[in-house]
Amino acid sequence: MRKTIGLAAILLFSVSAQAQIFDVIKSTVKDRTGIDLNAPVKTTTSSGTSTTTTTTQNTSGINSPVNPGSLTSTQISSGLKQALSLGVTEGVKKLGVTDGFLKNEAVKILMPEKLRKIDTTLRSIGLGSLADQGVKLLNRAAEDAVTEAAPIFTKAITSMTITDAKNILLGSDNAATNYLQGKTQSQLFTAFQPKVKASLGKVGADKVWSNLISKYNTFTGQAVTTDLNEYVTTETINGVFKMVAQKESGIRNSPAMRTTSILQKVFGAQDRK
Repeated sequence: MRKTIGLAAILLFSVSAQAQIFDVIKSTVKDRTGIDLNAPVKTTTSSGTSTTTTTTQNTSGINSPVNPGSLTSTQISSGLKQALSLGVTEGVKKLGVTDGFLKNEAVKILMPEKLRKIDTTLRSIGLGSLADQGVKLLNRAAEDAVTEAAPIFTKAITSMTITDAKNILLGSDNAATNYLQGKTQSQLFTAFQPKVKASLGKVGADKVWSNLISKYNTFTGQAVTTDLNEYVTTETINGVFKMVAQKESGIRNSPAMRTTSILQKVFGAQDRK
């Protein structure tokens, strides 16, 4: 029995020693000749076809494709929130300048639908400039008020809980924006309405519109009224969401717009859906 155990120990030692010697030999060959004995070796068979012998190595985490299943809900949520935050920041910056709303056809605030007959009537009696001034000041109010919107939108984004994060990630080009809008529209309206009201007064839109409606009512004998504050608040919020949706779509479809590591990781995974 002792002889058997001893023989086994000698064999194990011999195998281990041979392995170490072989590693030394491979290292020496590589240093002196540049040939890596661990690299795949191509051989040619008698039929003329080539075969390749490969050595399996552990490359876990190196250039391995990312897929949505490999991301945590926290990572996905962080990536989506960051995309939305960028959209809000850039959107507010673009909208909160002179002509930011007025000269952007995607978000320009038009005359309220039920007051558009005022526009036609005013132009028919030579008061088109008053109608133009009214529309211009609605957009000026939005441009002034939207600069106060960023903290409100940011709070809404950071406080939201995405329980279905993966579905949003793998959804449409503006799935995260739609989700945010559906969850926060009413809260944003309540918080933003006082700011819009102040801006309507600041740019003089309230007085111009009061004059405009008064002239129309006098000329037609009608009594047209509308809540400009509610209308402009809604249109301003919708304008920001349109800009956010554009940014989200860009990040989803253009790797160049993924300017942070979390955006690259999360939306890179989405590319492979």
